[in-house]
Amino acid sequence: MYSKVGLETDVHGASPHRLIAMLFDGLFDAMNQAQVAIQTKNLELKNRSLMRAVRILDEGLKAGLNLESGPLAADLNDLYAYICMRLTRANLHSDAEAVAECQRILTPVREAWTAIGSNPELQRAA
Repeated sequence: MYSKVGLETDVHGASPHRLIAMLFDGLFDAMNQAQVAIQTKNLELKNRSLMRAVRILDEGLKAGLNLESGPLAADLNDLYAYICMRLTRANLHSDAEAVAECQRILTPVREAWTAIGSNPELQRAA
């Protein structure tokens, strides 16, 4: 209960940049949970975690893109669509390697977003 209240407080006071960072945090948390669930054969947790990851990608990261802003947004849209497809297949086949692939692909994107956050000039441009 307290963590939910803390999260809601963080969301309400967060900048748009911080909100995207929080989505990345949630996405990686869900993929990590799915990895553990696949290893322990916890099908319910695997399904819930991967469905959460797909929702974060689809309803959070993809939905937040301004596709009229240029080719980077379109490329990210395509990348997120690919990751959604891979995670959905990983869920269907309990494929830990597919989840790991998604983590490897998204890590540089997450790191770049974090780097933008530490530079106020870049953050205004994003």
